[in-house]
Amino acid sequence: MNDLIDDTSDPLAGIDEAVAALRAAWAVGGEGSLPPVSALKGSQLIAVNEAMGLLRRRTDAVHAPVAAEIARESRPELGSDGLAKKQGYRNTAVLIAATTGTSTGDAVRLVKVGEAIAPRTTLTGESAPARHPHVAEAHNSGRIGRDGAAAIITMLDRAALRADREDLDQAERILCDQAAGLPLDQLAKLIARAEAHLDPDGLEPRERDARGKRSLVMFERDGMIHFNGKLDIESGAPVKTAIEAVVTADMRAALDDPNRGSDPDSDMRSIPQRQADALALMARHVLGCDHNDLPLAGATLVVRMSLEDLENDDPANSTGHALIDGINQPVSISTARRMAAGGGIIPCVLDSQGEILDWGREKRLFTRAQRLALVERDGGCAMCGLPPGMTRAHHIRWWKRDHGPTDLANGVLLCESCHHRIHDNGWDIQVDGVGTRATVWFIPPRHVDPARTPRLGGRARFDYLAA
Repeated sequence: MNDLIDDTSDPLAGIDEAVAALRAAWAVGGEGSLPPVSALKGSQLIAVNEAMGLLRRRTDAVHAPVAAEIARESRPELGSDGLAKKQGYRNTAVLIAATTGTSTGDAVRLVKVGEAIAPRTTLTGESAPARHPHVAEAHNSGRIGRDGAAAIITMLDRAALRADREDLDQAERILCDQAAGLPLDQLAKLIARAEAHLDPDGLEPRERDARGKRSLVMFERDGMIHFNGKLDIESGAPVKTAIEAVVTADMRAALDDPNRGSDPDSDMRSIPQRQADALALMARHVLGCDHNDLPLAGATLVVRMSLEDLENDDPANSTGHALIDGINQPVSISTARRMAAGGGIIPCVLDSQGEILDWGREKRLFTRAQRLALVERDGGCAMCGLPPGMTRAHHIRWWKRDHGPTDLANGVLLCESCHHRIHDNGWDIQVDGVGTRATVWFIPPRHVDPARTPRLGGRARFDYLAA
C-alpha cells in the first residue's frame, strides 16, 4: 500500500487504493452498505482513522502537482493572461484557498511541495529527477503529508546556502524516514536538530537576532495587568522550566487531594491560569520570601553538548551545537557555555559515543544522578514527550508487586497521564541496551495491536540520527 505510485500510470490510482482501504476498514461483516459512525467501535475506529489519514496524504500527493501546475500557468510574467487572474483571483494561493476552503498559507505550502517533488526537464529537454526526490517518494507514497513535506523542504532550501549537497541529500532521506507517523509538532524537533547539524554556523547569528528581539511589555487595562513578551532560548529556557515545575507540582497536589471531584470548591483552574499563578508565586518569592519554598523539586535544566565541542576554543572553527531538555530549538556552543556557567543549570558533557562524561557540579546524590541519567535516555516522558519537569521516574517492574529494583534498566520517565494509561490498559515496557544509550520500547496490548509490535519511545524518537 505504501509503494510509490508511478506517475506514468493512472495519477488517481493511489487515491483509489486508499478509498478501497477505507471502505474495507469501515465495512462491518463484509459486503453491503456502510454502517453509521456510531456503529464503529474500538479497533475498527482506529483502522478507519488510519485509512482516512492515508487517503488525506494520497490526496495531497495528487493535489500538490496540480497546485504547482496552476502556479506555473499563473506566473507573474503572464500578467492578465495568467490562469488565476483569468478566474478572478489575485494569485495562485488565493485561488486554491478559495476553492478548497483552506488558508492562503496552506495553499502556498501545497504549491511549494508540488514544485519541489515534480519531475524536471533540463535546458536540453532531458528528464531530470525532482528537486527533492526523497520527499517526492515519501509524499507520493502517502508516508508523509503536505505540511510535513513542506516543513522538510523549507529547512533544506534554507540550509542549502551553507551545507554540502551530499549532507543535504542524506538529511532529506533521514528526515523522510523518521517523519512517518510523527505529528507535525514532533517532526519540528527533528527538523530543528537536522538544521543545526547541517548549518551549525547559522545558530549564533539566529541567536543574536533572537536576543535583539526579546521583549516584555506590561500595561494595565480593564482592571487587569497584561503581559506581552517573547524571550530568546537562553533567557526563556529557565523561565519555562521553572513555571512548568511549579505547575506540575501544583497539579500533582490536586491529584493527591482526597476530595478531588466531590468538593465543589476543588481546584478547577486551567493550565494557562496555573501558569499565571506560577509566575505570580515566583515573583512574590523573589520580593519577600527568606526561604526557598518554591515547589521546584526535580526541576532541572540540562544543557547537553559533546566534549569535543566544549573543548573547542576556536570560535571561527566551532561546528557543533547543544540541546536543552524541554526545548526544541538547538543552541550554539557559545550559548551552551554561558548557560552551563550559570547557577542551577547542569552541563551534561558526552563523549563521541554519547556516553555521559560529566554531570557538572550538582551530581551529589545517587537518586539525583539516576533521574538525570533517565532524563538523558528518555528526554522527558518516554511515551508522549512532555518535558522532564512534568515527569516522575517509575519502576517498569513494580517495586511492591514485582519486587523490581531501583536501577536505570528498570526505570522510565512518565508523566502522570501516560503512567496511568500504561498500567490501566495493559501496555508493557522494554529497555534494550545499557545505561543512557539504551532504547525504550512500548509494547501495546493485543486489543490495540494483535501483533504487539513494539513502538519506539524515549529520546530516540526525536534524535536526528546523523547527529
